[in-house]
Amino acid sequence: MQFQQLRYFAAVAETRHFTRAAERMHVAQPSLSQQIRSLERELGAELFHRTRGGIALTDAGEALLPLVRRILADTENARLAVQETVQLRRGRVRLGAPPSLCVSLVPDVLRAYRARYPGVELQVREDGSRDLVRTLADGELDLALIITPRSGELPALDVTELLHEDLVLVSAGRAKRRRARIEDLREQPLVMFREGYDLRETTLAACRAAGFEPSFAVEGGEMDAVLGFVRAGLGPAVLPGMVAARSGLTVTPFAGPGLARTIAVAHGRDVPLTRAAGALRDTVLTHLADADRAGALPPGTRLIPAG
Repeated sequence: MQFQQLRYFAAVAETRHFTRAAERMHVAQPSLSQQIRSLERELGAELFHRTRGGIALTDAGEALLPLVRRILADTENARLAVQETVQLRRGRVRLGAPPSLCVSLVPDVLRAYRARYPGVELQVREDGSRDLVRTLADGELDLALIITPRSGELPALDVTELLHEDLVLVSAGRAKRRRARIEDLREQPLVMFREGYDLRETTLAACRAAGFEPSFAVEGGEMDAVLGFVRAGLGPAVLPGMVAARSGLTVTPFAGPGLARTIAVAHGRDVPLTRAAGALRDTVLTHLADADRAGALPPGTRLIPAG
């Protein structure tokens, strides 16, 4: 049973005339009649009563017609669904990002993407970069913004570095110096993120390299909690420049060589990007390039030229 035969059958059933059905389907009438006879042979039943007065459906034809109409409707719906997905009128993107980017870069990117592709469903997973790398490799995300590890080794992923971002010291009061030093963190208890945050590991590593173990005023918070604790005057915290620029807190850069991190966009190497995910990746790149040209990137944030 061929799909074209079903289309011809429906046309004859609706017009009750072989010639008019052939004209509607833009096919020669003998060819259409031959396809109908072939369909009848395959089904083992006549579908039409052929008389001089016209064409009428047999009982078998009456039983077949609603089924054929449903098949043709489902096929058209499938065609439209694929067309809309290809044209990004529909679709889904599962994006992962660490909390620091969810409160800085991600909202602006998603706003731009949503304005252009309002029919695409967006799902965001907020997690640490190490967990996001595993999730990407397992195929549970389409795309992720990650902080690249110091080793730089992510063999299961296709990674494009986007930004170098300085880390800064934020506090509720007036800054003691124009530039902070890592050694300054020895003098005052810090507001510290929970375990699993890249920011925690980076800060601890810098302090230990300087020869001391920092003390904590409070630890274990997520991004919003850490910002709230700093605003409450519990202590300073080390934050990414893009987050600090929006925080309303006092921002003190570190003296050189300072602290920094590299932000990248990644996807599974063995999983081709969907059109919707590819368009989101392009939106990230375009947004950052536009911000760089406009001088809108926060101080200490530098775009990495495309390789």
